[in-house]
Order: sequence, then C-alpha cells, then structure tokens
Amino acid sequence: MLSDHDDRLGSPQLDVDALLADPGIRIVVCCGAGGVGKTTTAAALALRAAEQHGRRTVVLTIDPARRLAQSMGLTALDNTPRQVKGVDADSGELHAMMLDMKRTFDEVVFAHTDAEKAEEILANPFYQAMSSTFSGTQEYMAMEKLGQLRARGEWDLIVVDTPPSRSALDFLDAPARLSRFLDGRMIRMLLAPARAGGRGMFKLASASFGVFSRAVTKVLGSQLLTDVSTFVTALDSMFGGFRERAERTYRILQNKETAFLVVAAPEPDAIREAAYFADRLDSEQMPLAGLVLNRVTTVAAPAINAGSARAAAVRLDEVDGHGVTADAMRVHATLVEQRARQAAVADRFVSAYPDVPVVEVPVQAADVHDLDGLRAIGGSLTAPRPADV
Repeated sequence: MLSDHDDRLGSPQLDVDALLADPGIRIVVCCGAGGVGKTTTAAALALRAAEQHGRRTVVLTIDPARRLAQSMGLTALDNTPRQVKGVDADSGELHAMMLDMKRTFDEVVFAHTDAEKAEEILANPFYQAMSSTFSGTQEYMAMEKLGQLRARGEWDLIVVDTPPSRSALDFLDAPARLSRFLDGRMIRMLLAPARAGGRGMFKLASASFGVFSRAVTKVLGSQLLTDVSTFVTALDSMFGGFRERAERTYRILQNKETAFLVVAAPEPDAIREAAYFADRLDSEQMPLAGLVLNRVTTVAAPAINAGSARAAAVRLDEVDGHGVTADAMRVHATLVEQRARQAAVADRFVSAYPDVPVVEVPVQAADVHDLDGLRAIGGSLTAPRPADV
C-alpha cells in the first residue's frame, strides 16, 4: 500500500498481470540482494502466469529453501523441470526446477564432446573441484541452464531466480568472467604444449613455458598442475562453445523478450543494491521492467498519524476498561513510524529512477508453505494501487 509520501514520489504502478500475459515476454528475471524474497517472488509470478494467463511456465530457482519446494507440492527440486500439481489452470502449466551447477556442467561436457573425452574430463580432480566450487561457476551455469531452457522452445515463459551472490551483478558478469578465464595467460600457457603437438603435458613447447611450469609447480605442486593441465587440454575443444553460448544467452537477456524485475526490501542495503543493479542494467541495455518492493509494512488506518495515536493511548489509559484499545493505538503508532521509515528508504530508489514502475508487496504474517501462500503473494503483486489517503 502506498502512503501519501509514496504518492508524491510519482512512480508509475507496475502492471505485473500485463507483463505476465504478454506473449512477447518469454523470460522474466528476478534479481536483487540476498534475503529479500527473490525466490518466493519468482515462484509466485510463475504460478500466476500459469493459472491466470494460461501460460506453460517453468521457474528456475537457485538453492531455494525447502519450504518453497514443499509449497509447490514437491518433496525436492532438482536439475530437471518437474510439473507442479494442484495448479488451477485450464491451459497453463507450472514446472519447477533447482539449478544443480555440477550436473549442468556435466551435461555441457557430454553434449559438446565425445563420450571418451567426456569421461576423462569428469574424472579429472581439477574438474571435480571447479565444477562444484570454482568462483563464478554457479552464475555461469545459471546462464547455461537458461540458454538450454530457451533453446528447447517448450515454455511460454521462463522465470529465473538469480543466484544469491554477494553481488547481484555476478549473474550478468558470468559470461565476461568466463571469457577472461578462457583467454587468460595461464590458460594459454597450459595449452601451449598440446597445441604445439607435444605428447606429454610437460613437454616444453618453449623456454618460456618451461620457466612458467617450474614457477607454477612451486606454488601449486606438480600433481595439481598436472590435473589442471590435463583438464585444460581435454576441455580445449569446448572453450569456443562455452563462450559462444554465454554470449548468445547474454544477447537474449538484452532482447525485448526478457524483462528484469529488481526485488528489494525497504531496507538501506537492499535499496542500495537495487539502485546499483538498475544502473548496470541500463548500461548493458537490458530491459528493466520494474521494482518489486517486498515486505512492506501496511497501516490499516493511515489517516491517524503516530502523534495522534500516542496521544489517544494516553487518554485511554485514564479510562477504566480501555487498556486493550490504548495498546492497539500504540501498536498503530509504531507501524505508522515504521512505514514512514520504509517510505524514506524507498524514496532513494524512486527519486533516482522516477520512470521505473514499482509494486509493493505487504509483509506476510507467516512464511509461504503452500500454493495458496504463493497465490496470495501473486495477488499482492497484481493488486491495484489504493487511492491516496
């Protein structure tokens, strides 16, 4: 709900239903800081697209809480889209999946190299570590999985919950980071012997590689360097494909078929991250559809300000039998003040981006634990802006 303070900001209302119903929109990406309700928002959007607009929808979540999987009637989510039962739709469907970055990496290896080389890569100790823990792997594999889903052409709408990274920009940075890694000096040096025709990984292709090899061996140890070199050589034929697919998915994200929704809570850190993301989307020419301001405090009687409520509570304290009413007035005063603080925080984003549509979602009384909870979130996302009071 918007207070009179919010109305003065003049931000347009985000029409979420129009966005979800638009057949030209094929991908919705929910992004923002961690802990602001991104995953729940993505699931609620996907459910509403299926139920209210008859779209065959898949939601790709990144490490969701177990209660979210349970809310969709699934005992667990994995790397394969699973149909969600209980969706009330004549023509739409909802499927859900959770990114498994290692399995996605394995799928890429099998899809883009022969079986013998794939087994060699998967057995390599460096690959096993990199595919599970290497910095940026989760973000890149989220891009890879999105590209796979889009290429299959089975979905009217793909809703993506971006990884809970320290920086919300890591998802967008993944293709560039991968290219820097593949083009890095160390990778080129490790590939030099194989590209020069040497049979052994440590057969010198040049004097410079010999110096490099000895130096790195001192730092990493000979076995780790052997594992890295073997991995890089085995993966060499796939490097171009990695880059091409990343760049192709990046272009899809810039296309008009994609809509980014920045999700934030009315808290300073989350709003700061939202503003940073809005700047980045603009600089990368990616379509920002709007801001979802989550967990907003609502006030039942906004016409009664905090001062009046506290004064009324003092007067009620003096009247026998009105203690409960006095306490209610104090609670109201606290909520009004909290709402004002939230509005002031949100003002930092809206003032900087007055043309970005905004929708507010009230704070929920309990965690979402079933489809009805997700429907309630979807209803809040699409509720009309109340008249100013």
